[in-house]
Amino acid sequence: MKKYRLLAGFLTLMVLAAGCGQTEREETGENTGRISEEAAADQEGSSEQTNEVTTMTEGESITKAVLPDKLAEIPQEYFSEADQQGTLVELEYDTYESMTYEEQEQVLHKRAIVYLPYEYSEDKQYNVFYLMHGGWSNETTYLGTPDQPNEFKNVLDNGIADGKIQPMIVVCPTYNNESESDSSDYSLALRLTENYHNELIHDLIPAVEGTYSTYAENTTLDGIRSSRDHRAFCGFSMGSVATWRTFQYCLDYFRYFMPSSGSLTSDGEYMASLVQDSGHEWNDFFIFAASGTEDFAYSSFKNQIEAMADVNDGTFRYANNERQGNLYFLEQEGGTHSGEYAMEYFYNGLCWIWQ
Repeated sequence: MKKYRLLAGFLTLMVLAAGCGQTEREETGENTGRISEEAAADQEGSSEQTNEVTTMTEGESITKAVLPDKLAEIPQEYFSEADQQGTLVELEYDTYESMTYEEQEQVLHKRAIVYLPYEYSEDKQYNVFYLMHGGWSNETTYLGTPDQPNEFKNVLDNGIADGKIQPMIVVCPTYNNESESDSSDYSLALRLTENYHNELIHDLIPAVEGTYSTYAENTTLDGIRSSRDHRAFCGFSMGSVATWRTFQYCLDYFRYFMPSSGSLTSDGEYMASLVQDSGHEWNDFFIFAASGTEDFAYSSFKNQIEAMADVNDGTFRYANNERQGNLYFLEQEGGTHSGEYAMEYFYNGLCWIWQ
């Protein structure tokens, strides 16, 4: 049914919250969007919309598409090579050792894998989708390398060729610091994902968006800030934790966040305070979250989403589109903590964003 596989260690990332144990169950094929009844009621019938929200104000760049009621499965043929293929590039850049980043004494030479869509042109501007790996992984986990691409590259190629995914630049970086084994150390990985925003804003984004044609007129902080509508951060498992940390520290520089199966906190008020302290309004960002019901991280992840949806000050508004809200959650019935489901979540987000 699905054939994509990741590193074995990634498939068995340790429990992100105490008391969440993984169990095995046959997949039922049900992919449902669930949230507390109070939050769901706030959608005010938005589930009846099937294509797009059309009441747009001139000059707005928000996504017009409506997220589905159920997760769509990646078409089987998308795992095969497409006729129109994008290009993978290894982008090297310098950053600083994470724990002492502010001192900027120890330089690290790092690499990101960058996907450029078919017929990429410097005459066009592209949105940028930053996709972070989980545990026991690195920057090659999802897309592979130029010499050995992974199947998810084929998914991007086919989705773009079919018009389901907008042509965009996809960047796979790493929070690994001094060693590729850093992501296999749970406590270390937590610290590195919390620190990662320093490298992301000051080193990775300038390297990527100073090299390729994006909506950033320049890579100063002002330039990155002014182009935030055209930038997303996504991740599964520990990559989801990195996504929440990016929301915490980089709301000025990203509009879209796609965490899956990795929680940060069960305190919805704390998450709301991050928005309030940033000065952003409810309609300045959107979070599309996903997980599987048999995923060992599901319970804590869903608890965080519900706690955020239950904050009654209007910071988080549960809806399947940007016109009416900024928070949406879909769950895969029977979905486990595995790479095949991770890519299903990514695919659904990619089919929606910037449409």
